[in-house]
Amino acid sequence: MVNTGMQLISFTCAVTGWIMAIAVTALPQWKVSAFIGSNILTSEIKWEGIWMNCIYQTTGHMQCKTYDSMLALAPDIQAARALMCVAIFMGWLSCTVSCCGMKCTTCAGDDRRAKAAIALAGGVLFIFTGICILIPVSWTANTVVRDFYNPNVPMMHKRELGQAIYLGWASAVILIISGAVLSSTCPLMERGSRYRRGYTGRSFANSPTSGQDPPKPITNNSVPMKEYV
Repeated sequence: MVNTGMQLISFTCAVTGWIMAIAVTALPQWKVSAFIGSNILTSEIKWEGIWMNCIYQTTGHMQCKTYDSMLALAPDIQAARALMCVAIFMGWLSCTVSCCGMKCTTCAGDDRRAKAAIALAGGVLFIFTGICILIPVSWTANTVVRDFYNPNVPMMHKRELGQAIYLGWASAVILIISGAVLSSTCPLMERGSRYRRGYTGRSFANSPTSGQDPPKPITNNSVPMKEYV
């Protein structure tokens, strides 16, 4: 029951991290405009994502525009597009595989080894999903920080880390930890149950044999029977 509960908790957290990854992919707040200088009052805020850039005005209006050319984008945005799409697909595949390998499901019948192997594969896929999210998010964050402290970049082109970057880090950590917990529950249980089968007492296969004959059972002919009143 403990391992089943751990599986349910880790699977729920992994699905939550996968949903967060989908939100990170769609959000445009990967890069936000930086407020530098003495004048912090501005009438608009610029957001830059991997699919579009948006301008949010203080009046409440927001205008978004998708990128016209994919080849004209920066290398970090191109890599982020590819890796985030791969992460979403791998997250869906991880959820499907993990459902088949959990103890509370009827997939694979009563074969514990098959269910343990399926659960292990689902956990490893969740870990790879978290790595695919961690790479583009960290790459974009490194680019933003490097350009922010670069004196050759104009002030109007400097950006800061947006909310999607922090959400992506949280999603990657949740997926990696949940995948590690999910992949470590079933195999340990299977190895432990393998030694509980059969007789576990002392083995006399290699014990030295003595020259004495084994004791014979007592019969009526060998020992006279006495009657007691």
